Amino acid sequence: MLGNGHVQFGERAEETGQLKGWYRASVRLHRGIAAPVGFLAGWAILLDYLLVPSLLYLVASVAMHATVPAVPVWAWLIAFVLFNSIVNVRGIKMTARITMVMLAAEAVVLVIFLVAAAIALLEGKGHGSVWSPVFNPATFTSTVVFGAVSVAVLSYLGFDGISMLAEENDGGAAQIGRAMYAALALAGLLFIAQTWAASLLVPDPDGLLADGDPNGVAFYDAARVAGGAWLATLTAVATAIAWGVANSMVAQVATLRLLFAMARDRQLPKFLRKVSVKHGVPANAIMLTALLSVVIGLYMAWRADGIALLSSLINFGALCAFLVLHVAVVWHYVVRNKSRNLWSHLLLPSAGFAVLMYVVINANVAAQRLALIWLGAGVLVLAGLYAAGRRPTLSGMPSLSAPAPTSKYSA
Repeated sequence: MLGNGHVQFGERAEETGQLKGWYRASVRLHRGIAAPVGFLAGWAILLDYLLVPSLLYLVASVAMHATVPAVPVWAWLIAFVLFNSIVNVRGIKMTARITMVMLAAEAVVLVIFLVAAAIALLEGKGHGSVWSPVFNPATFTSTVVFGAVSVAVLSYLGFDGISMLAEENDGGAAQIGRAMYAALALAGLLFIAQTWAASLLVPDPDGLLADGDPNGVAFYDAARVAGGAWLATLTAVATAIAWGVANSMVAQVATLRLLFAMARDRQLPKFLRKVSVKHGVPANAIMLTALLSVVIGLYMAWRADGIALLSSLINFGALCAFLVLHVAVVWHYVVRNKSRNLWSHLLLPSAGFAVLMYVVINANVAAQRLALIWLGAGVLVLAGLYAAGRRPTLSGMPSLSAPAPTSKYSA
């Protein structure tokens, strides 16, 4: 017990019945197909959790370096990682306070952009019709659409990180689900609004479709058209700080919680189970996450294609896990339980599988190789667990349909 009377982080986890993030990915596949499949799907998702903080730090550092060239990318990256690690060591309450402040600041900047964009469009600075950002027959191609799928995947990845904070939640498992639905709905609404406005204001839409946006400045160019150089700078700095502090802080929290949960379940070395007595947080997992973010971030900063490669790797890991999940739906309901609801249990999962497989096949070749190496390492780890008598199991885990008891954990 800690001094404030709350249960120490991670204590009596099995007694609470809470489904941890590590299980959320693998439970359905374990019960849908088999335990090894669930483990490997979770292993693929682990790749995302390990790489997402590095990508966020790198993009933010590159943006800040472009704004303040005197400070190199590596210095910004280390500064972001150090700041977030200190905040996370202080506990989840400190993390939540910082995140709320950053969220409010991001919302203000977004409102400023949308208002400026609306005024600019009313003044005739835009191009195309109201519906051209949704469908333009002159530029519509399947290649562009499927290429955008990977961008959409990367944009939405992270909402599942809410499940990593199950032990800090005191509203039960149902509240976790509602929070994820709300996050998806709100993120979708905000993405659509700002992307629609920016696509009408971007100065060279045809060139953007033909050549892409290798420097990631298209949105800032649209902001410059909407309000001038000051708005372009404001949105660039706000985006950099949001990615480098708020977004990466939450991503780091999700990653270290996942490492802690896996170590507690004897899937990773036990030193990651160590909890700080003073702050009630998994201190070693925080340090490892920070170290990985710095090493991976600096290496990718050195590569000319670092951001693109990281993005492709993250997408590849997530899409592989989603592919297996689609197979699990068909296997569990149609093959095992002889379901007659072919629309929900066969046709829709098959269509989703086909779309995702197309994206995976056309992914970055280097990302495909690195991801396959990662999956190969997962197979070796799985074989080692079986050899050591620590095979993945869900014995004692509650039913997925049963409500989980509430608990209060301090971090």
